[in-house]
Amino acid sequence: MHVEETAIPGALVVTPRRHVDRRGDFYEGLRTDVLEHELGRPFPVRQINYSTSGRNTLRGLHGVAIPPGQVKYVTCVQGALRDIIVDLRIGSPAFGRHHVTELDAGSGRSVVIPEGVGHGFLTLTDDARICYVLSTLYVPGTQIDIDPLDRDLALPWGFTQPPLMSDKDAGAPSLAEVTATGRLPRWQAGVAYSNT
Repeated sequence: MHVEETAIPGALVVTPRRHVDRRGDFYEGLRTDVLEHELGRPFPVRQINYSTSGRNTLRGLHGVAIPPGQVKYVTCVQGALRDIIVDLRIGSPAFGRHHVTELDAGSGRSVVIPEGVGHGFLTLTDDARICYVLSTLYVPGTQIDIDPLDRDLALPWGFTQPPLMSDKDAGAPSLAEVTATGRLPRWQAGVAYSNT
């Protein structure tokens, strides 16, 4: 596996080494030993989620409050999508900055999203399916939603027609509004996350 750091501290792009022959291909989709080495701490798998969406569907931006916090390992297992993460950690050198990764089933590429970082994606194909491997279980009331079309963030979704969004995502507050609530985690140098 090739692991590449992004400009957002703790966020990684993982590209597997594919073995191709006349039957098709094979690759390791997740190696917790490699991930734990890169993260510098254990990555316990507590939950695995899937979602399937039609073309031009926008999901996110979603984060999880700390506690409980949540590391996500995100892979497109069918179709293709534009994955965008945003640093939501107050005081981070990358606060409010984003990173874009094109994910598709053919490459097997994945994104590691650390605690305190928001995540969203735009589907580029029909029936795009995404898999989330999560370090913590879902806890009602801990999700942090940010408007994915927040003008201050100006995220490069690249759609040419208005995307299909849930009412919850379309009505989510801006990053500035969520920051004012005090719900966002605080950055500590050398620590992936902190309890505010």
